[in-house]
Amino acid sequence: MPPETDLARFSDRVGFVTLTVKEIKRFWSVLGQTVTAPVITALLYLLVFAQAMQGRAQVYPGVSYTEFLVPGLVMMTVIQNAFANSSSSLTQSKIMGNLVFLLMAPLGAWEWFAAYVVAALVRAALVAVAMLLVALLFVPLPVHAPLALLAMFLLSGASLAVLGLIAGIVASKFDHLAAFTNFIITPLSFLSGVFYSVHALPPFWYVASHFNPFFYMIDGFRYGFFGQADVPIGLSLLWAAGFLALLSAICLWMLMTGYKLRR
Repeated sequence: MPPETDLARFSDRVGFVTLTVKEIKRFWSVLGQTVTAPVITALLYLLVFAQAMQGRAQVYPGVSYTEFLVPGLVMMTVIQNAFANSSSSLTQSKIMGNLVFLLMAPLGAWEWFAAYVVAALVRAALVAVAMLLVALLFVPLPVHAPLALLAMFLLSGASLAVLGLIAGIVASKFDHLAAFTNFIITPLSFLSGVFYSVHALPPFWYVASHFNPFFYMIDGFRYGFFGQADVPIGLSLLWAAGFLALLSAICLWMLMTGYKLRR
């Protein structure tokens, strides 16, 4: 193997690690905003809905409404924070003009892609763990299928990190990013079965929910705790993996061609 190839691969690995550490340090420096605030917001949802619905609704046999609610809130928080981490970082770099330093660095599309996804997953994991630890003070949660739980977390968090990268590439100002969040991420999150089972919906919305990829992410994650879900876990994994593959193909094409980055 030519020494130039070895040097290039070493440079790519160093660049990947450096960019990953930089992205982690970026959100770590404002931990109160990036981790604590989302956890508090999710806990407020938990307190309000648990108090309002506890004893009035039971979705799965042997599972209280509060228990049912916690995994949905955790995954909704993972979805929103994984998206926010990569999208806000890239958009901020474009607006502040320091994106040029990344473009000049010896980084390939795969290194860019992987670094942003890994950093977003680290932030999502911190938020999820913090949320679960606090929620355990209110309600005990069983873990029925830990591997399914981990798989759904990784597939869902990575999907939204990639979607955030796409949004960051497309957006030229924070208004564009806010529109993406307000009109896509938030509606799909709230209409994904976080607070209810889709079996309680009217026929039209029941069918419509099955075209929402976030529904499968939340339902599959919930299966990991209870072993019960609205759809089979295999279908949830298939949807999440397919969604990640589609978004990854689009994002890598954008990075490789320099779409809205180099031109």
